[in-house]
Amino acid sequence: MPRPICALVGGGEGLGRALAGKFSAEGYDIALISRSQRGSEAAAQAASAASSGANVRFFAADVTEPQSVERAFAEIAEKMGAVDVLLYNVRGEFTACEPLEMTYEALENICRVEIIGAFAASKAVMPAMRSRGEGSVFFSSATAAFRGSKTHPLYAIGKFGLRGLSQSLAKAYSGDGVHIVHVRLDCDLDVPLMRASYGDRLKPGMLASPEDVAQSYWLTHLQPKSAWSNEIELRPHTELWTY
Repeated sequence: MPRPICALVGGGEGLGRALAGKFSAEGYDIALISRSQRGSEAAAQAASAASSGANVRFFAADVTEPQSVERAFAEIAEKMGAVDVLLYNVRGEFTACEPLEMTYEALENICRVEIIGAFAASKAVMPAMRSRGEGSVFFSSATAAFRGSKTHPLYAIGKFGLRGLSQSLAKAYSGDGVHIVHVRLDCDLDVPLMRASYGDRLKPGMLASPEDVAQSYWLTHLQPKSAWSNEIELRPHTELWTY
């Protein structure tokens, strides 16, 4: 029996690696989409290690260029088959500036990364999902999607747009059997970069395990249609920043 296909856009060393490993372990073939093969190397290794029977392939695309995303997914359909799960795990630059200091170029870029790229990927896979009456689409996001920022407005604007896209797709196509989920990651992930950033301030439980986050994605994917979540929020139990 052929394995279902999970397409992961953004397979970095943190959550991307954990998601690739999780879905591979659960019986999925993995299509990795990023600008360079090096950008998906950690995810490819995790997926291959998680299941010796997994078909793990790389497809080149730049999310700021929607036509390249379309071409990558057309190639996936041709070489692997129809996508059953889409994980859009891309994050724009977390650049600090005041709102009036934003450049037109930076604003356009964040919209291309967070919104247009996500739309291009969704548009590539969702028609077939609707026809089959099943499929899951996940957007990795942040609590920045809930409120503006005086110090990081570009990031907030991008995530606001991503959440709006996710909600619009869910309103329009959930009835066709497609599960669309906006995942708000209100946490820092337990990866070497964040451990170095925290330094001596790091205490047990402060950082979220990428594997635990990936498990939450998987459990949400398994939800029955009569009790779907279209928005979930993940944070470590030790967090102190909720308002």
